[in-house]
Amino acid sequence: MNTQFQQEFQRKWEKYFTGAELPVAYSYTDEVTSEERLDSQDEEHCVIASFQRVRQGHTFVYSADSPGCKGWKRYTGFSQSLRPKFEFFLSCGIPGELEGERYKKSPDLVSSYLESHPAFQAPGRFLVFKRWDRLAGNDRPFAVIFFASADVLSGLFALANYDRSDPDGVISPMGSGCSTIVSYPYWEAQSDKPRCVLGMFDVSARPQVPATLLTFTIPITRFEQMVANMDESFLITESWERVRARFQQAGPA
Repeated sequence: MNTQFQQEFQRKWEKYFTGAELPVAYSYTDEVTSEERLDSQDEEHCVIASFQRVRQGHTFVYSADSPGCKGWKRYTGFSQSLRPKFEFFLSCGIPGELEGERYKKSPDLVSSYLESHPAFQAPGRFLVFKRWDRLAGNDRPFAVIFFASADVLSGLFALANYDRSDPDGVISPMGSGCSTIVSYPYWEAQSDKPRCVLGMFDVSARPQVPATLLTFTIPITRFEQMVANMDESFLITESWERVRARFQQAGPA
């Protein structure tokens, strides 16, 4: 990680988003240290629960051998398969055999959805999550995840659209909580104009995050552009100062 950029963002974040928590950064790598392994804890249930510790400053190391649901493994690139009869699981289920989550009206809709959202191969043996201030010089973040309230999200959303002529600097695609923080940002990072991803609307994952927070994930190349724009954007106006004062008074979620 470029230490100068790391510190520059932290300085600007504290200036314009005073009191808001720092983002979580993640990277794919083929090597992790023994300290990172020791600091990491696996979750047998929804892996989204692991981010509570990361937000507190701990490391989370994940790999193909780590426990976790098939969805998380697919959406992080460590598996190209899903659970059997997934099209029924995500929709209406099978009476007497499989309870459906009912997020899609029919199995056919699920099948069509999957055709346009192919799996990808993880570009490293490990996926490592760290809070921004815990990044080391050898870390190479792929993206950053903000766990943010509505007021903080308004600032991130406006900044994501500040230097674009189109109104689509942010997308909010249907998908699991893990897909909106890893797989969708992964595909966006391949674009010439990567977009930010607003997520964590997944009803099944919502109990694993505070009730007032959503996620806002930014591919690192786009993040660098947004940070460069902060000092000349709406963030220096009185309009933003009124919003900043409100979430600063509210304190951490």
